Amino acid sequence: MDAELLIANLTNPTLLFFVLGIVATLVRSDLEIPPSTVKFISLYLLFAIGFKGGQELAHSPFEAEIIYSLGFGLLLSSLIPLYTFFILKRRLTVSDAGAVAAAYGSVSAVTFVAAVSFLDAQSLAFSGHMVAVMALMEAPAIIVGIILLMRYDIPGPDEPPRLSLGSVVHHSVTNGSVLMVVGSLVIGIIADSKQAEGIKPFTTDIFKGFLAIFLLEMGMVTARRFGTFSRYGRFVTLFAVLMPLFNGSMVAVASHLVTNSVGNRFIFAILAASASYIAVPAAMRLAAPKADPGLYIPMALGVTFPVNITLGMPLYLLLVQHS
Repeated sequence: MDAELLIANLTNPTLLFFVLGIVATLVRSDLEIPPSTVKFISLYLLFAIGFKGGQELAHSPFEAEIIYSLGFGLLLSSLIPLYTFFILKRRLTVSDAGAVAAAYGSVSAVTFVAAVSFLDAQSLAFSGHMVAVMALMEAPAIIVGIILLMRYDIPGPDEPPRLSLGSVVHHSVTNGSVLMVVGSLVIGIIADSKQAEGIKPFTTDIFKGFLAIFLLEMGMVTARRFGTFSRYGRFVTLFAVLMPLFNGSMVAVASHLVTNSVGNRFIFAILAASASYIAVPAAMRLAAPKADPGLYIPMALGVTFPVNITLGMPLYLLLVQHS
């Protein structure tokens, strides 16, 4: 790996705030960001990404690459949970394996936001339609995870019947984070360009500041949840480290079949490598009540997220640039 690129990433101010959050929790500081503030910032970040992506898409010619990219995203979010499930099923219960597989097949909007900041630091651009790809990759992994649970996890006679696939998918699609990014994307497409300039300072100039505060909170949450799944042993920790690196690296290389854009290929890699800890847990609480949230949420947030934003992003960019 390019040492200069890795050092540049590790000294990125937004990432350093993530580290500060971890330190604050480890030293038992009383530093706290109000939940309402965290929710506002997360919605703001999704709004800014979606709106800017919509504006870029509105000014881009409609090309075959957009269709190929959407199809490639759907393929990734359907295939990853399949092989992930069968790897995990050897060591975990069917319910836990299905929930973790859905999480790793879906995407993390926060990791996507951090990836956008990383690309900006490298003076690299990506196409607006990649925001749509991100939004489209949320639901397929959840659907595949639920189908696998229905096929392999048979409820006992004393257990309540599992909710229908349709109701769970509807819940995941109408999840606040998904609705915000998709809605902002659509508004960005149809909004008048001159009037959109009026909110540019809000969507662009203060973006990194809000991201730094949000990652500070993510650091504190990560440190609190990291140790909660230690009872599952080394296997899940190794999986949470190696699986994103494998997925991201493979897609970084294979994405040249879809696009030649370095920025777009990098985004594909980070989407394949990321794991959902917002939309999927909300859906799995309904679809897989026997699955342990103390396993799949810390795996995604406590291990995979920091691996991706520290080691993963420089690695994926390096692979994209040399393949």
